Amino acid sequence: MGHMDSLSGISVFVQVADTRSFLEAGRLLGISSSAVGKSVARLEQRLGVRLFHRNTRSIALTAEGGLFLARCRRILNEVDAAEAELLGASDAPRGRLRVSMPQLPSLMMPVLDGFMQSYPDIELDIDMSDRMVDIVEEGFDAVIRTGMQHDSRLVAKRLGTCPQLLVAAKDYLERHGEPETPRDLTRHACLRHKFNVTGKLELWPLRRNDEEEEFAIPETMIVSTVDAIAYAAIEGRGIAFLPNFLVRDALRRGQLRIVLADYVNQQVTFRIMWPASRYAAPKLRALIDYVTEHLDIEG
Repeated sequence: MGHMDSLSGISVFVQVADTRSFLEAGRLLGISSSAVGKSVARLEQRLGVRLFHRNTRSIALTAEGGLFLARCRRILNEVDAAEAELLGASDAPRGRLRVSMPQLPSLMMPVLDGFMQSYPDIELDIDMSDRMVDIVEEGFDAVIRTGMQHDSRLVAKRLGTCPQLLVAAKDYLERHGEPETPRDLTRHACLRHKFNVTGKLELWPLRRNDEEEEFAIPETMIVSTVDAIAYAAIEGRGIAFLPNFLVRDALRRGQLRIVLADYVNQQVTFRIMWPASRYAAPKLRALIDYVTEHLDIEG
């Protein structure tokens, strides 16, 4: 049995599953109900399982039929997508994009918002988390990450680099004094970021003298998203280690000040990565180009 035959068998099966009627499925497909019955019977024979329970009044999916239905829908979606891509290569990009990105709504949302305005026919399915997803296995079209993923199946494009800074609110520093050396941090409220996935605290990369004894940085507040830490820092709750894009407005307004600048030197680089095989899809190209142009990391 050829591939095209099995494809038509699959679309007949999905139609019957949706309408629960050979007659109605036949009407929608433009074939007789007996042709529908034969098609389903051939499919069942080839698979060696019953897809439907039938009696005189009703049709119901079997457990195997239900499993097969989910997969068949995916297959037909792929066929539709393939046709749409050939027919509409010149049209506006459309379809659904599944994207994973860091939990940084204040950085990501303005870009996603602008993208949705520019490409109303593209639907977005966004996973905001810091876990390392398997892009290919989990079916993502693209991921935005800090740090490299060494995977030969992926292509990466640099989006920008920004410094990370120790900051505190002006009024916090007026109340508690300014730390002069890293060791002074032991007497301060410190707002710490915990990575959700590993449960580890983000280290503060402070330069120390070799002869200096180890000291622990306080854990006044531990939060698993940096947006929340930026909020607490601006409110004057303590000292925080944050990427510049989260605090640059507050720094400009004078709400926050940089502390211990001479002891910290660390950059964070953002990249967008995607499966090499998918770049041809207009919807993905649109996303990559838009994010590259509008993600405001360095500004």
